[in-house]
Amino acid sequence: MKKKNLLYDTDILAKPGKKIKVSDFNPSYKGIINGKEDGVKLLEENIAQMRELQSKLYAHNRYSFLLIFQAMDAAGKDGTIKHVMSGLNPQGCQVYSFKTPSVEELDHDYIWRTYKCLPERGNFGIFNRSYYEEVLVVKVHPEFILGQHLPGIKSVDHIGKDFWTDRYRQINDMEKHLTENGTIVLKFFLNVSKEEQKKRFLERIDDPAKNWKFSSNDVKERQYWEDYMKAYSDMLTATSTEYAPWHVIPADRKWFMRYAVSNIIINRMLELQLDYPVLPDSEKAKLEDAKKMLMAE
Repeated sequence: MKKKNLLYDTDILAKPGKKIKVSDFNPSYKGIINGKEDGVKLLEENIAQMRELQSKLYAHNRYSFLLIFQAMDAAGKDGTIKHVMSGLNPQGCQVYSFKTPSVEELDHDYIWRTYKCLPERGNFGIFNRSYYEEVLVVKVHPEFILGQHLPGIKSVDHIGKDFWTDRYRQINDMEKHLTENGTIVLKFFLNVSKEEQKKRFLERIDDPAKNWKFSSNDVKERQYWEDYMKAYSDMLTATSTEYAPWHVIPADRKWFMRYAVSNIIINRMLELQLDYPVLPDSEKAKLEDAKKMLMAE
């Protein structure tokens, strides 16, 4: 299978080691794809290919995939996960949505609750939000740190630049450990524009079938848009690494967003050169014996 080439990495990849600004990426980018009809067709082709590669991933039993999705509200995380992963065998694919930490989770370190959700070899694990919330929403609202009862931090005045630098390092160290032990970490920031977010919020308000998706808190958080863009830019700069890079996915066109994510997953799977295991001659001989026994019945 050949790698897909309908994306320009320079337009989507947050280059490791470079200073990244969200504003450098175009939320409406669509590559060289003509339009939605072509994008949907290409996504369907990718899903079929992913299904075949998933089977090889499971049989190969050397790697697992951790897909991390981060985004502003209404960017399309749920829809992207639903459409891109729809063709996979559900037995080898688990989705975890991380909400506000529970009391039990706050009594552990901030990454603890994700440890038990990491995928087994041969499987996909999908994080709808993740430990990155701890350097995004928590950075925008540093008062949340106080609920974690960390040593030496009794007020937000004790949370300085070094605190966030340490968190970025801790996250990078963990992802390096995962990568070195066979977990492929793919990270997607679904980059929706402020204008498109407003449009989708209004759709959720006006459409009774979508009312359940809307929370008044979404609009309150929108007031911190620039703070979030700064937090995302800092996060992308500090945690896009060679072994676990960030992909800034244009999210204003849902059809392109879904296609782009599927393309990146497929290309990474192809790089692994996955294949079905080849049995040694001794095991092949056992198969022949078993066949003879069955044929003799």
